[in-house]
Amino acid sequence: MQVFFKILRQSQNSEPWIQTYTLDVDPGNTILDCLNRIKWEQDGSLAFRKNCRNTICGSCAMRINGRSALACKENVGSEMQRLQQLLAASNSTPGETLPEITVAPMGNMPVIKDLVVDMSSFWDNLEAVDPYVSTGARQVPEREFLQTPQERAKLDQTGNCILCGACYSECNAREVNPDFVGPHALAKAYRMVADSRDAQTSPRLEKYNQGTAGVWGCTRCYYCNAVCPMEVAPMDQIGKIKSEILHRQDSQASRSIRHRKVLIDLVKDGGWIDERRFGLQVVANSFRDLKGLISLGPLGLRMLVRGKFPLGFEPSQGVDAVRDLIESVQNLEQQSQPQP
Repeated sequence: MQVFFKILRQSQNSEPWIQTYTLDVDPGNTILDCLNRIKWEQDGSLAFRKNCRNTICGSCAMRINGRSALACKENVGSEMQRLQQLLAASNSTPGETLPEITVAPMGNMPVIKDLVVDMSSFWDNLEAVDPYVSTGARQVPEREFLQTPQERAKLDQTGNCILCGACYSECNAREVNPDFVGPHALAKAYRMVADSRDAQTSPRLEKYNQGTAGVWGCTRCYYCNAVCPMEVAPMDQIGKIKSEILHRQDSQASRSIRHRKVLIDLVKDGGWIDERRFGLQVVANSFRDLKGLISLGPLGLRMLVRGKFPLGFEPSQGVDAVRDLIESVQNLEQQSQPQP
């Protein structure tokens, strides 16, 4: 079958352009196979990264038809099937032209050349979470640090990360917040938190709790989970760090923690959120934060003028069932927490 490959090409500090190549391919050919043929047979100037070609090293991550993936893992047949499903979902009919596969560099990182991006921020943010097991607080043992199979099993999922950058490329939070370290770093951070050999759990959680650079910067868009080729599920690991922080900290520790705890308490109380109390308890910290209280003034006045400030609050139907459900989950989480 013949396929058009539309490749977004770019030199550093220049405007990108699309170059199209026509290739005779088999459905089982990987995207990386096709890129190799384009480079070897048609255009030796095309630049992209590769190494193992076996979904191990993570070098060949790029955007394929709009989402980040490993070029060595995705093949022509699966991409054609995926495009047909998208067309069916949008009630569109395929045109008479040859099928197309669009390839572009990863996002959230500057382009060096064509499909090669500068991953400096990716590595710097990984370094920022101290992704190494720390045993400095312990005496050097006469034998290795042993783990039970159960302790080791906690590291299996995050240990599968090959640092390809796909999750970082698609991260909406990273796109709007340059301070956010990214899902790859926080997935690795949870691997350290869960490691029974690490002696720095409390300082780590304190660090990951700071502002929107750590776990509270995640917008839960789910893209990192959707594109991860190794099923590391970075967003799930971020949620586990949040649970650890919430378990150890009270609502006075930070506004982010207060936001989470107050939201749950209000839903338990009324079935949904009483936004009047939510602002006062979270932003104004129950009148303890004068600056936060003053910041609510303009919004409160606009709501009053427009008749959008509720004078009363009606709990939702089934509030008892909602409360029982939340308390059941909280009890399960409490039982799963390790005993000191």
